[in-house]
Amino acid sequence: MIRLATAIEPWPIAGRFTISRGSRTEAVVVTATVTDGTVTGRGECVPYARYGETVEGVRDLIAAQEDALAAGLDRRGLAARLPAGAARNALDCALWDLEAKRAGRPAHALAGLPAPAPVTTCYTLSLGSPEEMAAAARMAAARPLLKVKLGGAGDPERIAAVRRGAPDSRLVVDANEAWSPETIEANLAACVAAGVELIEQPLPAGDDAALRTIARPIPICADESLHDRAGLDGLTDRYDAINIKLDKAGGLTEALLLAQAAKARGLSIMVGCMLGTSLAMAPAMLLAGYADFVDLDGPLLLSRDREPGLLFEGSLVHPPEPALWG
Repeated sequence: MIRLATAIEPWPIAGRFTISRGSRTEAVVVTATVTDGTVTGRGECVPYARYGETVEGVRDLIAAQEDALAAGLDRRGLAARLPAGAARNALDCALWDLEAKRAGRPAHALAGLPAPAPVTTCYTLSLGSPEEMAAAARMAAARPLLKVKLGGAGDPERIAAVRRGAPDSRLVVDANEAWSPETIEANLAACVAAGVELIEQPLPAGDDAALRTIARPIPICADESLHDRAGLDGLTDRYDAINIKLDKAGGLTEALLLAQAAKARGLSIMVGCMLGTSLAMAPAMLLAGYADFVDLDGPLLLSRDREPGLLFEGSLVHPPEPALWG
């Protein structure tokens, strides 16, 4: 019989993490631990207020599945029982981990995937003044791929400052819904001038019709506008890429299906994350083979990580060891 435990864990951020919706100094995650008395599986999620989630609500939703798990609920039944989101993600990933340890086989083999290889992740620069972001870019200039948080007014100056600070790094931009139809073309032009390769979610989800009619000289990536496969059909005339996050999709099971469906539609893929520990990043490493961009830098932005955690060599992130997950 499967037993379930949940926990809420705060993890301090190294400094401050700022996007267009605000700043914070700690990441609060929820973990799910499932055990059959012999082996144990773990999953981690990051509840996100933007999607109507609270830490306590997600914890309680996970805990409410204990009887169903004891009665035989597996990850294949989770999609019918829980909506896409953080709670389902933590449970889904914990059940993947449990299956892998029961079988004595790595999770990638259970998924029919080749063994994941080390990949280069984005490293995120928080939103700030142009001067602050230039200084942050100089400090990160040795990293090959930077993800730049933008926030509305003043963004052309911000992205130009980052480019001056990190002249050799590849750049992607995340506006977190902060642009408007009136500003998007000027901001796009600034990003073109800075050599940006991808722009995430420039306009608010649900108010992005302008993307149908403007020229898109840089690929536009859906983040808040796309959670799981149900949203794919409405995207293809507005977006060129999607950001797959396990916390949005509701776990690795759906995320793998979403990646396959997106590739079939000709969409590029970023595999992304919320701000969490290596336990949250580890299952997403199985998606890296589908991805054109990998953004799994959560642990790099924390003051400390789990032990054991993922191995980072600069921006090169290695696949998880079984002691962590999978």
